[in-house]
Amino acid sequence: QVQLVESGGGLVQAGGSLRLSCAASGRTFSSYAMGWFRQAPGKEREFVATISRSGGVTDYADSAKGRFTISRDNAKNTVYLQMNSLKPEDTSVYYCASGRSTGAMRGQQCDNWGQGTQVTVSS
Repeated sequence: QVQLVESGGGLVQAGGSLRLSCAASGRTFSSYAMGWFRQAPGKEREFVATISRSGGVTDYADSAKGRFTISRDNAKNTVYLQMNSLKPEDTSVYYCASGRSTGAMRGQQCDNWGQGTQVTVSS
């Protein structure tokens, strides 16, 4: 099992950028696909992005394509989400998660979840 801790959330104006980080414990980080999800108040949790074990494959929700970039550093046991051109509708709690494959992540079939970090985008 891996423990995940997100950081980097905050308040930003529309059009701004934030980089979220998710630090994982344990020595098996590179064995997991990783992903980012978000949940706004009153809405269901939704998939944002996922990255394969090696980092060679990425996949994004349509809402994230062209604006968000997921990456990972297996030497640092960390996955990142660079978010640019932020919009008020990106306001959510963002969660990172680990899973068996990018396909599983897209289906929210995740093994471990972080506690979340709040991102608020003001208009």
